[in-house]
Amino acid sequence: MQDHKSVDLFGEKPARRIPAKPFVKWAGGKGNLLNILESQLPADFDSQTKVTYIEPFVGGGAMLFHMLTAHQNIRRVVINDINKDLIRCYQLVKENPQALIELLRPFEQRYYEWDEDERRLYFNEVRNEYNNSELTADQRAACFIFLNHTCFNGLYRENASGGFNVPFGRYKKPKICNVDVIMADHKVLSKVDIICGDYKNILSHLGKGYNFIYFDPPYRPLMGSSNFNQYSKSGFGDPEQVELKAFCDRLTGRGCHLMLSNSDSTNEDGTSFFETLYNGYTFNKLLAQRSISADAKKRKKQSEVLITNY
Repeated sequence: MQDHKSVDLFGEKPARRIPAKPFVKWAGGKGNLLNILESQLPADFDSQTKVTYIEPFVGGGAMLFHMLTAHQNIRRVVINDINKDLIRCYQLVKENPQALIELLRPFEQRYYEWDEDERRLYFNEVRNEYNNSELTADQRAACFIFLNHTCFNGLYRENASGGFNVPFGRYKKPKICNVDVIMADHKVLSKVDIICGDYKNILSHLGKGYNFIYFDPPYRPLMGSSNFNQYSKSGFGDPEQVELKAFCDRLTGRGCHLMLSNSDSTNEDGTSFFETLYNGYTFNKLLAQRSISADAKKRKKQSEVLITNY
């Protein structure tokens, strides 16, 4: 007797369990550091029953999606970013993923049909439209994701006028409309409060119980490095780093548990900038794989700092 495989007459693929993970690429993303970050959580973290988890600089959200899936004791989550289009992407994934998928599909279909020269022209057209046209918030979000997956290394960088200015990336088949990831993320974002603006806005969103806050701000450039962390036209220089430290002191005074990542940058005299700035905090160094170089073989590990107040 011949074996017969079941056939889905409606053309739907069998459901697969896709883990929640970032739906955008992000320079400085923490996907390769999750095991280390997990190991540095407070020793009593999993014993807490009413945890509020907060990310003031959510970016691509690698740590966010890890925490949402790995720690069931998290009762409430708050994420923030200053980038309005990125935050609108999160809102769409949470509230109306199908609308986002329908906006992204035409981008992917067109892109796959063309050769590299045509793709470059299309990329530049979309980038110009994104920077100059009157688009709806949802259209801008879709353009944001398209540009993110087709630009050089998924960078986000603005010029002095606030325009997105990252060049075209030469990818053969980037996943512009990743339905599986969008739907997996949709499922875990249900308990996430999404806000947009200055990171200090999280102060009014602290929970009444155990608050754990992970800061992943724009990195201070290493001596002699290119400034690819200029995410917005306003910048994030040393005065902003000092201001952030003062905010961390304020949160520490309110009993919050904090973890902060940044570059292992030095002062002019060779001393550690962050070890000096965060004197009295717990200070660790780790190696991270950075992905700025277009040639994967040239991507070197760089030293980073991980700072905690516990």
